[in-house]
Amino acid sequence: MNSPRTNKVTKRNGSSEAIDLDKIHRVIRWAAEGLNNVSVSQVELSAHIQFYDGIKTKDIHETIIKSAADLISESAPDYQYLAARLSVFHLRKIAFGQFDPPHLLVHVRHLTSLGKYDGHLLKDYSAEEFGALNEYLDHWRDMNFSYAAIKQLEGKYLLQNRVSKRIYESPQFLFMLVGMCLFAKYPQQTRLGFVKRFYDAVSKFKISLPTPIMSGVRTPLRQFSSCVLIECDDSLDSVSATTSGILKYVSQRAGIGINAGRIRAVGSEIRDGEALHTGCIPFYKVFQSAVKSCSQGGVRGGAATLFYPLWHLEVESLLVLKNNRGVEENRVRHLDYGVQINRLMYQRLIKGQQITMFSPHEVPGLYESFFADQGEFERLYTKYEEDASIRSKRIPAAELFSLMMQERASTGRIYIQNVDHCNTHGAFKPSLAPIRQSNLCMEITLPTKPLNDVHDIEGEIALCTLSAFNLGALQSLEELEELAELVVRALDSLLDYQEYPIAAARLSTEKRRSLGVGVINYAYYLAKHGTSYSKPDALALTHRTFEAIQYYLLKASTRLAQEFGPCQAFGETVYSDGCLPIDSYKKDIDAICDEPLHLDWEALRQLIRTHGLRNSTLTALMPSETSSQVSNATNGIEPPRGLVSVK
Repeated sequence: MNSPRTNKVTKRNGSSEAIDLDKIHRVIRWAAEGLNNVSVSQVELSAHIQFYDGIKTKDIHETIIKSAADLISESAPDYQYLAARLSVFHLRKIAFGQFDPPHLLVHVRHLTSLGKYDGHLLKDYSAEEFGALNEYLDHWRDMNFSYAAIKQLEGKYLLQNRVSKRIYESPQFLFMLVGMCLFAKYPQQTRLGFVKRFYDAVSKFKISLPTPIMSGVRTPLRQFSSCVLIECDDSLDSVSATTSGILKYVSQRAGIGINAGRIRAVGSEIRDGEALHTGCIPFYKVFQSAVKSCSQGGVRGGAATLFYPLWHLEVESLLVLKNNRGVEENRVRHLDYGVQINRLMYQRLIKGQQITMFSPHEVPGLYESFFADQGEFERLYTKYEEDASIRSKRIPAAELFSLMMQERASTGRIYIQNVDHCNTHGAFKPSLAPIRQSNLCMEITLPTKPLNDVHDIEGEIALCTLSAFNLGALQSLEELEELAELVVRALDSLLDYQEYPIAAARLSTEKRRSLGVGVINYAYYLAKHGTSYSKPDALALTHRTFEAIQYYLLKASTRLAQEFGPCQAFGETVYSDGCLPIDSYKKDIDAICDEPLHLDWEALRQLIRTHGLRNSTLTALMPSETSSQVSNATNGIEPPRGLVSVK
């Protein structure tokens, strides 16, 4: 009789040997330790079916991981941790050739020699400091990741060759090196303390870092702002400069907001009638091509939201740009859109009146006052409506709003910006620094000025650098004071650490030092406290939580202002007049939630008046769609779509 055929495995060095099923069993059993309702034999059974003679070691690991991942269910959620631990074992083998990571200094020297890490790390930190931080590293925290988290890290955040898929580091190195980079310029007597505290906060999932920071900080590429806001003027030079700015920033992992509301309407005269203007759509197509020309280093695809006012003469054509009907010539489907509305537009709708559309360049002062002064806008708007010499078109407000809502409902990617509220409830004085647009995700309000060319130092590209608190990881709201100090210090340092490919972005950042700290895991936070979105007690909990977030972030920023001075344009913020968020919110909310304020806002008001703020903005409710998965958290303030999500 012939003896049973023994399958062979091809090892990483090319040699061949018999598959060691006992070794596979030991690895799976190790990964299953401490987990509930997981079956080692079930994973093995599923994996063995897929083994074949000559299978590579790498493929065996991936088969086992997939076998565990396929068993994730509502009744057996711990398979996500089993699959994650097997994935950690696999990626460490790829990165280090063994399970145990090397010494931090050895690792950084190696990756720096390959050009993967920024050389400043070896210059700024001594061997003794590397030794102390290596001792502090806890690589076993890798075992706390879920499978979704590891897949996000593998796909987007861990340093790798995106062609060969070779991974160079493990997650704890990522977290430690981000902190080392951001606090590198702090005094030697304090910086290791900040690095360690920051490392603990991010590796224990108390603070969530956004994609540009996780994938970029520690590398020679130094651009980490998540949101870039670029305003275009009504000229070819400005269109060219805007396009250049989009290209530079979308290639460096930023989401883009484009304000194109100034561009004149189709049929306008050019050079005293020498030519007719082609209108907005051809230029929107240029912006779309710029956005989609770069894949952001393989980390994520380029994306942008483009803004224009509802009263633009071309608005009927602009509202349908994402519509599947029509032809390519009259559609620009790969941008999202922010339609800008104010009080007067709503009043015309409520009263059953008409809205008059103009080309912005033919109604002097109207576009500027639309954002900066609502009374002046209404005066000019009615004046221009009565001027028969000005090209215009009137349409019932209900018809225009109906078209907008139909397109919003059918595409889901047409947003509404209330520009009057953005200016009356924001951080800036509308008369000095009006808000004329938002960003890709419609969550930040920062001043911008159009670029006339790429070297323009009068223009202003707004950058916002993001992070988030993981509400689900909080044991008490008092923790937020420490976390707020860490995140504000880290992000503020990042503004000086990063580079600026366009002068207008650097100058704007130096003036305003805008940050946007939000939250993740809100849905779990409510559940953890025995409540949900629809229950009244969720309102009081939310009130207390977000009061603490706002308070401690402002306190951290004024503390930084005492050390380093306030931002240059602090005088353009409402904070410089002593106005705080508790003063400008819509008071109708008090009828819905009567939770009182719990913190000493008057003492904080005095601190800000005395010392100013280091950062003109501090909060933003960003989506955190992918970065939240690293913390195994629900994204932003959104409810989960289901108990098990599949991507």
